Amino acid sequence: MTSIIKLHCLSGAGDESPPCYVLQIDEFKILLDCGWDEKFDMDFIKELKRHVNSIDAVLLSHSDPLHLGALPYAVGKLGLNCPIYATLPIYKMGQMFMYDLYQAHRNVSDFDLFTLDDVDAAFDRIQQLKYNQSVNMKGKGLGIRITPLPAGHSLGGTVWRIAAPGEEDIVYAPDFNHKKERHLNGCEIERLMRPSLLLLGAMNADYVQQRRRLRDEKLMTTILTTLRGGGCVLVCTDTAGRVLELAHMLDQLWRNRDSGLVAYSLLLLSNVSYNVVEFAKSQIEWMSDKLTRAFEGARSNPFALRHLQLCHSVAEVTRTPGPKVVLASFPDLEAGFARDLFLQWAPHQQNSIVLTARTSPGTLARDLVEKGGDRTIELVIRKRLRLEGAELEEFLQQQKQRVHHNNTIKEETTGISSDSDSDGELEMWVVTGRHDIPVRHDTRPSGCFKSNKRHHAMYPFHEDRNRNDDYGEIIKPEDYRLAEIVDAEGEIRDVPPAPPQKQEPEEEMTEIPSKCVTSVRQVSIKANIQYIELEGRCDGESLLRVVAQAKPRSIVGLRAPEPALMALKKYCEAENIENIFIPNKGDIIDATTESHIYQVKLTDALMSGLVWRPCGDAELAWLSAACCPRAMRPLPDDESTSDVLMSLEPAEGTAHTASFINTVKLSELRTAIAKIGLNTEFSGGALECCNGTIAIRRLENGRVALEGVLSEEYYKVRELLYDQFAIV
Repeated sequence: MTSIIKLHCLSGAGDESPPCYVLQIDEFKILLDCGWDEKFDMDFIKELKRHVNSIDAVLLSHSDPLHLGALPYAVGKLGLNCPIYATLPIYKMGQMFMYDLYQAHRNVSDFDLFTLDDVDAAFDRIQQLKYNQSVNMKGKGLGIRITPLPAGHSLGGTVWRIAAPGEEDIVYAPDFNHKKERHLNGCEIERLMRPSLLLLGAMNADYVQQRRRLRDEKLMTTILTTLRGGGCVLVCTDTAGRVLELAHMLDQLWRNRDSGLVAYSLLLLSNVSYNVVEFAKSQIEWMSDKLTRAFEGARSNPFALRHLQLCHSVAEVTRTPGPKVVLASFPDLEAGFARDLFLQWAPHQQNSIVLTARTSPGTLARDLVEKGGDRTIELVIRKRLRLEGAELEEFLQQQKQRVHHNNTIKEETTGISSDSDSDGELEMWVVTGRHDIPVRHDTRPSGCFKSNKRHHAMYPFHEDRNRNDDYGEIIKPEDYRLAEIVDAEGEIRDVPPAPPQKQEPEEEMTEIPSKCVTSVRQVSIKANIQYIELEGRCDGESLLRVVAQAKPRSIVGLRAPEPALMALKKYCEAENIENIFIPNKGDIIDATTESHIYQVKLTDALMSGLVWRPCGDAELAWLSAACCPRAMRPLPDDESTSDVLMSLEPAEGTAHTASFINTVKLSELRTAIAKIGLNTEFSGGALECCNGTIAIRRLENGRVALEGVLSEEYYKVRELLYDQFAIV
């Protein structure tokens, strides 16, 4: 039995937008990745919102924002509520990516697309899998099985193999690398053989990659030349993906005394640099065989990086003396510490800026890769500055008014309240908590005047705040705040310790009063700009060879510019691949194997009229129906089109001859006849009973014939014979 397979390209088709696809297998819908780029395109979110309630499962292939950046928004704001499947490193490192992304934008703007709580809620839904661990879907997805395979592009990176009912086998490979690296094994190409449908990321289909040795030499030459010239090197990389390969390689070079690099500093700068290195130390089993053997043999952790200093602010980098190499996030230079250092170091010609990825079109990094440096560009500078003067006074005044308003509401809720009894004049003074039950004395008023009575709580509860820690020291909130340094431009990077206060404030201020400002600056780029490709993807030649070896029946080229897609299509035609799809954003690809297969709905009126007959372990029924279009089904939100679904309606005035379904075994029939007390025996290939007056024979055409004298026993035997069939 085949399945109806459709692919709806929400994003990542026909261009370099982030990958996000809805794969429909019959009635089961799978969201393949949920990426978001540096622009945070809301048009893509509107398209995702249409499908979010019908998605049954989410598969994540990599941990960077390009593959899961919109997941917190989908869970926190759109209400995505389904199982999410990913490997353990994607779960761990994906959180670090999103924490760093959120903090990088929050440091310079009022970022409100999602919160850290949304990030936690999204990753709490992830079901962690191991490589080659198969999971069977349930409910509508009965018969569908998913299996994660190593992709080789990032730690825990996945190529998904999806087995559909029947012989359909789908492989989703957006980004993969077949070559071994220092900290990762390559993709297992043999596991991708002969799928029915290959969903392939064709980003590098026409890209000629430089050899690894030449790339490493170029990087080392740039670093040594810059450091010996008294300059600094900024290596723009990601938070927790490709940075591991770079950090491991550079730390090994720093350990080599002959390199002459020990005299210089090597720094890793991001908001979560400490956590990234700690997680990498605990995930050695997901790395290359070489690192695994080294850890098992000598118990030496390859990510115990002795020469790598971990930094969490630009101020820490500034305090580090002398020439230095800094690995900073993000590679697109649109936000984060890499952009901050770029603005500081780009105007000085003794420095070098190393770009390790092409990133998306329109980003600052892509512009530098295509046009180079030695020019002046106009950049939008966003900062968060501390409030001063009249702005600070106005903020503090609003803060006091808000505190006073909250205290007033609190007093009205838990303080003195007035109430009236049946006579309308009794005033009660009850000082209770929010959920306390007041008790009224059982006293009756005497005379003609009303009397005021004081009431107490039946179960009073008083919560005493602990002002001391376990060792008797007084707890001071200001001791737990991070230190802050305001740079020369007035930009906030950390939180300074608050001045000591003589008395406890009514309400503690949760954040430093600040504002976000935007300006336009002319930045002169005099530093040495070098693009050294360290993305960890297959190059064009290798990608096309993988396609030739996999030999899929159908292939869909995804997330690539038009020249790369045309190169892939031309190669597939030369290799005689049956179907090649090159979709654009918003297209729906019908990749069903069978050409004449349709999907229809069974109406309630039809199902209620069926008469089911048992036949072994199954039940059968005769169906007489006509295929006709259903009423137009309105789609949610602002869609202007509707789907016309075909349905089966009961066909009136149709009749059919009863069909006997089953293969009768005479031996089983003999046992059934013996149970009602009739003697049977085989004679001349026929089953005879009742002293030869009734005979049951198997004819040459496979049918069964009943012969004999009409009697009560004859009808009993005939009824037993009918019971051997499902009559529909």
